Amino acid sequence: MRRTLQAIPLLLLISVVLFLVAMKSSPAGPLTPYLTNPHITAADIARLRHNFGLDKPIWVQYYFWLDRTLHGDLGYSTSNAEAVSTAILQRLPATLELMGASLLIAVTAGITLGIFSAVRPYSTADYIITTLAFFGQSMPVFWFALMMQLLFAVHGIPLPFGYQIQLPSAGMSSGGGFNLGDRIDHLILPAFVLSLLQLALFSRFMRSSMLEVMKTDYMRTAAAKGLPFRTILFRHGLKNALIPVVTVIALSMPSLIGGAIVTETIFAWPGMGRLFINALQQSDIPLLMGYLNLTAILVVFFNLIADVTYAWLDPRVKFD
Repeated sequence: MRRTLQAIPLLLLISVVLFLVAMKSSPAGPLTPYLTNPHITAADIARLRHNFGLDKPIWVQYYFWLDRTLHGDLGYSTSNAEAVSTAILQRLPATLELMGASLLIAVTAGITLGIFSAVRPYSTADYIITTLAFFGQSMPVFWFALMMQLLFAVHGIPLPFGYQIQLPSAGMSSGGGFNLGDRIDHLILPAFVLSLLQLALFSRFMRSSMLEVMKTDYMRTAAAKGLPFRTILFRHGLKNALIPVVTVIALSMPSLIGGAIVTETIFAWPGMGRLFINALQQSDIPLLMGYLNLTAILVVFFNLIADVTYAWLDPRVKFD
């Protein structure tokens, strides 16, 4: 509860910064899209400034914007006259589905590979995992996404007995109705591409953290008591080794959201990433403000979850 209350002034400060940047991003601010109309006059611009409250002091503009936002009114998109809240809510489930699948892959595979590397340090398998981790951390998302499309969607992977792995290259489904198998097929490539950087990062941190934990006195004491190695590793070592990894997972959320923008654009995934790109190209300030403030809320929320997870992993952790 205390962490939640502390997040409120942080989110207010973020909203102030975003509002000021949005208002000063161009000379006309939110009216920029209207200037592309060759028939608009100076009187029309002045009338629009008055109707939108842009002729008032900046702090008054912020106050009225914040009041409407707290009441759920995010305004209307200047590019298609659609309510910003409606546009975001329509695309948010698709983005959360992609991010959730990517995070699940990254956490599960990253922690598993990190533990395996720590148990067999400096072995051939450890060197292979390390090499793949460096590869994952250095690959640009857009290039890797295009290569995955070329490999799995355009050419396909031949298998024995005439079978072939062929995955969809874009979209969320092949038809109008919901089909779980078809949805998973469309989700595999973008989720794997989006998870690559985090997977590599989590595996490296998990390996380092587990190696440190395995050198501690309580691990040696557990081994001296004759406990099985698996019990020592997972019951006594894993929870303590996960504490720094949880921090990395929470701090990776901004990069995961940023990667979703590129991934959704390449794979034509109908989520908030494509919405953001379209709003950016058309200088749609209300839509950009809605997207960026929601992103800030998600980042703060995941950091709050990380704080709660610390106390579960290690009861000695206090937030005084």
